Amino acid sequence: MLNSHQLFERRKRRTRYQLRKRANSKPRLSVFRSSKHIYVQVIDDLQGRTLATASSSDKELSGSIKTGADMSSAEAVGKLIAARAKDAGVSDVVFDRGGYRYHGRIKALADAAREGGLKF
Repeated sequence: MLNSHQLFERRKRRTRYQLRKRANSKPRLSVFRSSKHIYVQVIDDLQGRTLATASSSDKELSGSIKTGADMSSAEAVGKLIAARAKDAGVSDVVFDRGGYRYHGRIKALADAAREGGLKF
């Protein structure tokens, strides 16, 4: 029987495999969610480099959010990553939710990034 971490890794591999098939050389918007913060990166897998990053622990957001583990902070991070990706010249991405369900903080971040101008 598999434990929860092994199941999570399986879901993450399955998600990334599907993204690689559909990416068409678009950068990947990767999300990591911890119990205290949420982190996002725009990654160019062809060149192997990170184009933009944002997290709830950034200094720009430290005064405007109460905690990094709620939906309002996920929305703020989504808007921040959209702005930073635009500055880096990225407008189309594929959304890599990892092994997380598209629900709660992940959904709030994705919706805010779409409002900020990212297309996925």
